[in-house]
Amino acid sequence: MGTEPRLRIMQLLLTSHPEGLVVGDIQAQLNIAPSTLSHHLEKLKHEDLVTVRRDKKFLWYTANAGALEELLGFLFAECCARSDAVKPETIIQLCRNPV
Repeated sequence: MGTEPRLRIMQLLLTSHPEGLVVGDIQAQLNIAPSTLSHHLEKLKHEDLVTVRRDKKFLWYTANAGALEELLGFLFAECCARSDAVKPETIIQLCRNPV
């Protein structure tokens, strides 16, 4: 998720979870060129952060909630349990009051 477009894609897919979105809807909402969107979706799929399913002629992309939970758990443990980089209270506060 190391780029701003991928973060935007993940944010959009999370708002449509669990149904997901077809590529055309993602492209229209984020105004990302089709070839660029395809590249980013492929990277996210390769990292198992999104899943894709075919429904007739449409590809539906969905955020992989399980993989995101694992990632968040790892980051929380590394940032909050093994170092003082981020205080656990800060994370809890952010979850209660998203930006």
